[in-house]
Amino acid sequence: MSEQPLSVDPLWPRAGGWAPLGPDGADLTLLGIPTHETSLSPTGAQATPGAVRDALRRYSAFVPGLDVEALRFADAGDVESPDAPGGRERAIDAMAHAVGLSRLTVAVGGDNALTVPAALGAFGPDLGAAGLITLDAHHDLRDGRSNGSPVRELLEAGLDGRRVVQIGIADFANSAAYTRRAAEHGITVIPRDALHTRPLDDVVAEALEIAGAAGGPVHVDLDVDVCDRSVAPGCPASVPGGLAAWELRRVARLLAASPSVRSIDIAEVDATADAPDQRTVRLAALLVLEAAAGLASR
Repeated sequence: MSEQPLSVDPLWPRAGGWAPLGPDGADLTLLGIPTHETSLSPTGAQATPGAVRDALRRYSAFVPGLDVEALRFADAGDVESPDAPGGRERAIDAMAHAVGLSRLTVAVGGDNALTVPAALGAFGPDLGAAGLITLDAHHDLRDGRSNGSPVRELLEAGLDGRRVVQIGIADFANSAAYTRRAAEHGITVIPRDALHTRPLDDVVAEALEIAGAAGGPVHVDLDVDVCDRSVAPGCPASVPGGLAAWELRRVARLLAASPSVRSIDIAEVDATADAPDQRTVRLAALLVLEAAAGLASR
């Protein structure tokens, strides 16, 4: 698809193009964590943070009834080589720095391996009271270190499984062994089928209550492969029958509206494998803006 220069209209200011994060902080800070080297499937997800920044320019930050445009936005850049030796520590430090200066930090991957440093950096010394909410077709409880293991790694780091909620877990995308592992750790699982009959607002309220039960910070992992493959072809593991784009957008806004949510990550989008119309990358960019809308509603 050919690219044309974006129009310029002073009465229609575009999102994105945010200034670097400075010592005065921001309401919402964007941080790129381009993990990709341990992915279980081939991926070019390291290209996604830049692609999302470009896609943000296609949208405004205007939402009727919410003063999103008045928020202070910042961009903390990308963590260099987060999969290399010492890379995870760099990502944790970068996330901790952004969280310390922001009301809400949105980390853009990269594959789902970014969830480990994003969450640990956001939790800091509050890990013992922290909670995790994932929107994901998969449990991510695999052995080893990959984009299929972040939840297991966070549990081993000290996260209490009783404050982990997994929304959107899909049939034919997991295994009996990992389902048992989730149950053994006390993880609350809300499968995709349950979302056909339950209001999203009720699901989000339950998830926030469970994840925030100890009064600690809550990290949200938005793995875009929870969506239907028709709207997320740029996610290697997305399946037909997943969430609609509007559902994930709605959940992102509802979760970001909670003061207990300190951080969000957006994972598993491979910008190099997207459809020609860039629908997956554009969805990821809209998730950043939905997080901003949620923040503005607090």
